[in-house]
Amino acid sequence: MLDWLFGGSGKRGEEARPLLRGAPARVEPITLRVAMVVHDPVLEAHGGRRLHEHFGWHNPDGLARQYIDDLRACSGGLARYEVVEHHVVDGYPPKVDGFVYDDAEYLRCWARRGGFHQPDAADYHRILAEFGLTSKVLAGAIDEVWLFAFPYAGYYESHMVGAGAIWCNSPPLAGGEACGRRFVVMGFNYERDVGCMLENFGHRVESIMAYVYRNHRGERNLWERFTRYEQRSPGRAECGNVHFAPSSQADYDWGNPRSVLSRADAWYAFPDLSAPPREMRAAEWGGGDMRAHHLWWLDHLPRVPGSTDGVLNNWWEYVLRPDRAL
Repeated sequence: MLDWLFGGSGKRGEEARPLLRGAPARVEPITLRVAMVVHDPVLEAHGGRRLHEHFGWHNPDGLARQYIDDLRACSGGLARYEVVEHHVVDGYPPKVDGFVYDDAEYLRCWARRGGFHQPDAADYHRILAEFGLTSKVLAGAIDEVWLFAFPYAGYYESHMVGAGAIWCNSPPLAGGEACGRRFVVMGFNYERDVGCMLENFGHRVESIMAYVYRNHRGERNLWERFTRYEQRSPGRAECGNVHFAPSSQADYDWGNPRSVLSRADAWYAFPDLSAPPREMRAAEWGGGDMRAHHLWWLDHLPRVPGSTDGVLNNWWEYVLRPDRAL
């Protein structure tokens, strides 16, 4: 194992995190083994630099460390990712029609911000097969796959694979039913920072929890209640969703300065949701910072023992282990 492969210590990058108020998880930690595949071509015609170095984009290894630490922190120590396989590819992921960029073509497209190949979608079957990842999931050697690449690599933010796979901010992988274990393939763009990675994870949460509560109606649908925000539910705001904080009036409006009544605090005492609302402002979730908002939002996800109305009180179980919990 390479010396940097680790499960987040909770000590890196804390200066960039907001104060998380949620209590430590009262359930057993969930350790997930990850295979990380990075498409980061070496540009021989440009000094032999990797693509991310050439453009001054983020180092994928650093992003992975931040992401692991952030998820461990905002889950109260519950989510413990360990990168156990690390593949760096000197090349570009194949598209569904077999097309593969070379350095010159990709750099031309990026320079003019156009002309990128269509269809854009990456060939997940080929990528998973190249590294034997599906068989490793079935054997229990890994639990999840992270794909890192550049803009227009053709990855979904999250993609579920396997028999019984559900919508996970993208349709299930067609033809992936041959795998008897559901697992998630995350797609990350190293042009962007860890805040965008948390956004990908947040949309995964939204997809899976909407599925969990799909048969609960009205006030029984606690996921619908969790995601209320002032613009959609006047006077009844709670935690909002990935794009809308309690006070937001538009997508990504996490810094909206207006004060609203919110019951977000109640979710720290779940399943007791009797706490009254209070006035809240954007400073609570970072004043418009993407990463801070997403950490604040994820920090409110329930992570306690027991069940309520047939649903586990530890929502992280569904999000992290769809093969076992759904």
